[in-house]
Amino acid sequence: MACQQFDLVAERLEIPKDEWARIKYPKRSMSVALPIRRDNGETEVFGGYRVQHHLTLGPTKGGLRYHPDVALGEVAALAMWMSWKCALTGLPYGGAKGGITCDPRNLSVAELERLTRRYTQEMIPFIGPQVDVMAPDVGTNEQTMAWMMDTYSMQIGHSVPSIVTGKPVALGGSLGRRESTGKGVAYLINRAMDTVDLHPSQSRAVIQGFGNVGSVATYALANYGLKIIAVSDVNGGIYNEKGIDTWALNAYVQKTGTVRGFIGTEEISNEELLTLPCEVLVPAALERQITEKNAAKIQCRILAEAANGPTTPEADVIINQRPEIFLIPDILCNAGGVVVSYFEWVQDLQSFFWTEQEVLDKLNRILEGAFLQTLTMSRKEKISMRLAALTLGIKRVVDAKKLRGLYP
Repeated sequence: MACQQFDLVAERLEIPKDEWARIKYPKRSMSVALPIRRDNGETEVFGGYRVQHHLTLGPTKGGLRYHPDVALGEVAALAMWMSWKCALTGLPYGGAKGGITCDPRNLSVAELERLTRRYTQEMIPFIGPQVDVMAPDVGTNEQTMAWMMDTYSMQIGHSVPSIVTGKPVALGGSLGRRESTGKGVAYLINRAMDTVDLHPSQSRAVIQGFGNVGSVATYALANYGLKIIAVSDVNGGIYNEKGIDTWALNAYVQKTGTVRGFIGTEEISNEELLTLPCEVLVPAALERQITEKNAAKIQCRILAEAANGPTTPEADVIINQRPEIFLIPDILCNAGGVVVSYFEWVQDLQSFFWTEQEVLDKLNRILEGAFLQTLTMSRKEKISMRLAALTLGIKRVVDAKKLRGLYP
């Protein structure tokens, strides 16, 4: 998917064919074996990966995910998307992504700590505050980043908070970082509603995925005045056409670990959830959720891609033929996380920290600028929002590489 998108934009920008590979292929791709001792005394080896797409604009930046389906190709694609996302929002980063092929739900806290520390140790030659900075992603959290920071700092000999972002505030994390992606998604949805003349109090929202991004986006959209009619997680979904009490749902999820069974709702599958009639649809789960099989059945006015790559290229063709759907593409929609990660990195480097309101104000200004630039190009060039966002991001990387030249 990532390569198809790049090729489309490269042709449109008339980038010389002999330059494609230099821009497309990652700077570095690492694959490591991670043996750890399980709690029962047995040794198990896990596969770990890290891909750094380019370092033309500064250090690479990207998340670390723990998931059974993690593979080198997936990580490489996500790193490429991260490059365009950072360039679109004007951050001095190249894209990166990492992962470990595991199911964190089947590992104890002690096993997760050993696995994280082993992975960090293997990556030390390739990471650093001016080389590659990691952050949480699917299956990882603030605690994961705290273990990474500690492992790296022990090797260096002093505390290095700027080696990771998304860590606890007590260790140099930024206020507002955990909520930043979800709040950014909601902010951009609110801007899109202004653009297409929708009123929040008369709008229904459907959210697929109730992890960190989906849950925060749910509360933020409810605060804007939207009615949340359906939510799902890995176990399934819930639906109530009259609306779901998001605060009560949060308390229920904290207690049970799932949205399923929440009182006053009926169960619904993830497949059914995506085709519910609504004004706002937010896929906030994993890749390839909207495909050529269901793209024509989607009944929303705004499609906000909170997840990375939730729409396949085949589905894109169908959605582009439906002018009633306003798309907020993934590299714009979920950029709030990397923007506030950048803020955290800057604060750590300066040892000077901001208030949560300062963080959110700066975040909204950057997202507003990226949204307006994307919307303007989309309308001026008569192209989709996705193609506009990718064009802006890729062109900035291409221009930077051209200015720096080719070494040696």
